[in-house]
Amino acid sequence: MKQRGMKRQLIGTVVSNKADKTATVLVERLVKHQMYLKYVRRRTKFAAHDASNDCQIGDKVLISESRPLSKTKRWRVIKIVEKAV
Repeated sequence: MKQRGMKRQLIGTVVSNKADKTATVLVERLVKHQMYLKYVRRRTKFAAHDASNDCQIGDKVLISESRPLSKTKRWRVIKIVEKAV
């Protein structure tokens, strides 16, 4: 079977786990401002599929791009990098 290329992987923090088998993951990135040339923090929330409902709020997780699983879910939780205290 052919590999179709690398899927994007991001690390973020779980901010909600209320939905069944879904975790909302907040990913922060630094972007250089065009005019002021200063780094600005940008945040994005992703709905990620968590089949075993293992994620808790505050966990740091690795998510990977996948085929659409629902209207908003296009990511899967690959592993929990760091558990919340």
